Amino acid sequence: MPDLIWVYILQTADGALYIGQTGNVSERLRKHRYRLGSKFTSDHLSPRLVFGEGPMSLDEAVARERQLKRWSRAKKEALIRGDFAVLKKLSRSSAALPGQT
Repeated sequence: MPDLIWVYILQTADGALYIGQTGNVSERLRKHRYRLGSKFTSDHLSPRLVFGEGPMSLDEAVARERQLKRWSRAKKEALIRGDFAVLKKLSRSSAALPGQT
């Protein structure tokens, strides 16, 4: 059976958002908190999990992570809040205006 992967978003104490993927969310969050997870989260203190999606295949997780990283902050925040009406509106507006995300 293939490994199942989660895509997650962390928010740091200074408000920065970090998007990643892992097979073990709790262990990955522990590493981020101890500054072992990534260069980004070692430079931004107190990461907390604000969104998780999965499980999914590795290929799906890689594609979803790339997609989310291209989104505007407003779209990411709408996703985190679960505000799908705003997310849909933002998606429509970016489709109408190429290059605006």
